[in-house]
Amino acid sequence: MSDAETIERLRHIGWRGDVLPATGLRLARVVAQHRAGYELHDGETLFGAQPDGHFLKRGIDPGERPVVGDFVEVASGTPPHIVTVAPRRTVMSRAAAGERYERQLIATNIDYVLVLTGLDGDFNPARIERYLSLTEDSGAQPVVLLSKLDTREDAAAQIAALRERLPDSTPIHALNCKDPASVALLAQYLQPGDSAVLVGSSGAGKSTLTNTLLGTATMATAEVRSHDSRGRHTTTHRALLQLPSGGCLIDTPGMRELKLTGEENLDLFADIEVLAEQCRFADCGHGSEPGCAVQVALDSGELTAGRWRNYLKLHDEREEQAATLEARLRRQRGGRPIERPHGHRGQRERD
Repeated sequence: MSDAETIERLRHIGWRGDVLPATGLRLARVVAQHRAGYELHDGETLFGAQPDGHFLKRGIDPGERPVVGDFVEVASGTPPHIVTVAPRRTVMSRAAAGERYERQLIATNIDYVLVLTGLDGDFNPARIERYLSLTEDSGAQPVVLLSKLDTREDAAAQIAALRERLPDSTPIHALNCKDPASVALLAQYLQPGDSAVLVGSSGAGKSTLTNTLLGTATMATAEVRSHDSRGRHTTTHRALLQLPSGGCLIDTPGMRELKLTGEENLDLFADIEVLAEQCRFADCGHGSEPGCAVQVALDSGELTAGRWRNYLKLHDEREEQAATLEARLRRQRGGRPIERPHGHRGQRERD
């Protein structure tokens, strides 16, 4: 098979490159990971593979191991072995749960992050902002999807309030996950060659929406709890699925904890940063200080108290995670200082 034919075949599973690796090894995409190994797809065939030995060494950064969404070079054998992970064009990650700092990759080589939230008891604008903060440095476009439109009489007001909190560049769509019309609504994000990752809480309807997009009941679904609208984890691992539209969808388990990595810019709150720069004093604590532009905006309603609290929460968490990451990198570099990518609130310099 010629390189052109191979590239065309790989387009079916989201390959964007125009040139194949010079090694001549088989190129495939990771579609699932299990304890027993990986499932790969080369655009024509689904097959199993094992990671090469260097991926199993103790102390290796988990981010260097293959994850769902990766394109990998595979050496023939029984079974085939993953030798190299191709450069990732986009990466969505979070900090893993626990006290030890560790980055956990959610998906790679994606074009869109579909953030699904129910308009029932699951609805939480602050959590949506957290998802978007994790997304902003991924290189992928976030898209907010609101399900269970029929569960709230004030759904229109909820959506309007959310629209005011989010950047105009972030699309928001309300949908019924069981309705085939959702396929047409999301078609613009799932064209041939596109890759999207679907994230959200358990019970938001991820598996139901995935089944609708697939046109078949492939993913298991379950009823949500009545008292908090949460569901059980019917999706137990990340899986990349080829859709009839020609796009690829990575379905993920519900995430109970969304910790920032420490490298987010929090561009979602750029308006608050602009306000803070207008304070009379460079070290303004945004409390009772005179000339505080943030307090003026809060008093006038230009900035809501809820959004301000969420910004402070995410900002402080980002700073804490950044300090933990800095300490880890310093240890790895033998104690040499690391240039921090972010500044501290209250320590801005004025011209």
